[in-house]
Amino acid sequence: MQLHGKRVNILGAGRSGHAAAQLCLHHGAASVHVFDAKPEITGMPEAVVLHPSASPESPEACDVLVVSPGIDTYGPLVGAFANLAGETIGEIELAIRYYEGRIIAITGTNGKTTTTELVERLLRAAGIDAVACGNYGVPVCEVVMRDPQPQALALEASSFQLETIVDFRPEVSVWLNFAPDHMDRYPDVDTYRRAKLRIFENQTAADIAVIRHGEPIDGIAPRRISFSTESRDADWWSDGETLYHGKDPVLDMIQGSHLRGLHNAENAMAAIAACEALGIPREAVVRAFDGYAPPRHRCELVRTLDGVEWLNDSKATNLHALESALRSQTRPVVLIAGGKEKGLDYTPVLPLLEKKAVAVATFGQIGSRLAELFRPVVATDACTTLAEAVAAARKRAPRGSTVLFSPGTSSFDQFHGYEDRGDSFCRLVHELR
Repeated sequence: MQLHGKRVNILGAGRSGHAAAQLCLHHGAASVHVFDAKPEITGMPEAVVLHPSASPESPEACDVLVVSPGIDTYGPLVGAFANLAGETIGEIELAIRYYEGRIIAITGTNGKTTTTELVERLLRAAGIDAVACGNYGVPVCEVVMRDPQPQALALEASSFQLETIVDFRPEVSVWLNFAPDHMDRYPDVDTYRRAKLRIFENQTAADIAVIRHGEPIDGIAPRRISFSTESRDADWWSDGETLYHGKDPVLDMIQGSHLRGLHNAENAMAAIAACEALGIPREAVVRAFDGYAPPRHRCELVRTLDGVEWLNDSKATNLHALESALRSQTRPVVLIAGGKEKGLDYTPVLPLLEKKAVAVATFGQIGSRLAELFRPVVATDACTTLAEAVAAARKRAPRGSTVLFSPGTSSFDQFHGYEDRGDSFCRLVHELR
């Protein structure tokens, strides 16, 4: 990509926008302009021209428009600026045009971060300089400016990032699962799914796609490798304790890792299959699981109090993640759920709640609606704040049960993000006496 003599406009002044600005300056852009709706922009390189309080009413022309993943691609701001741009791309697309290594790209509604972290760990265990980046870790533009560049990228690709690719082509793609999400951003479920499917768009028959068995994905060029916790017909399958490749046992999760549950078995199989597709020896892969623990806020054990386990699953920002967390529990569950109203239908979780939960505490913007929906099948307390929900769960939880904090929606009604929400939950739990 040739940037010399060109003007670049960047929408979004967050970390991705900052990294994109640095990369464009590094490669000789004539001018770099950063636009953001916030009234103040700080932390940008000195040569960048700043445009705070940006709006669709004042677009400016450019040769290349770079859209940060936090900016709504379907919104009026992008529409106005794209009409005056020679080319519109995203931060991932910009970065890979300057990257010469190998890419494993991971997408899916849930499990992306754990799988991305695992891929990075497995590659490093085999002696490959790998970096987790994209939607998890650091922006890809930061990574490609390193000297030397890493040999491989474990790249978590969200639907927001895949919307703006053009030539992005991973050597190995991973499709973990799909469920409705982000209905506050997408006009319908099909649009959300089409954005994710773009991960396969530029792959050829020389590439690999690691796909959950049974996912309805047709018409793609790469060779498929499947994994499942439901069917032994998959190339990789697991009963939740042992991972098998065909008939061969590969990893005992109970003895060989800190991973637990069917959802983590799927993440582990996908990561192993992706790394083996790059030629990583299986012995090195299996050794890398020793001592590995999942990232924070993903069914994280906070403490055990009076015989009750308290789990922080704040990363569960949609219904599918909530269902996965519930399904993986073996003890009676007191569920804490709630947060921002995202327009999702929670009716499908009712049979699972009836089977797994002894009580529920709801909170946040969606709390009252969830409580009304859940009460016919399980005892439910409608709360306003997370602190109130924790207190309600404490009263409801019998010895030998698990209090599962798996919100099932995003956090931006009361918190700055799922990490902030999870940290608040952990603090409240540690304050219990």
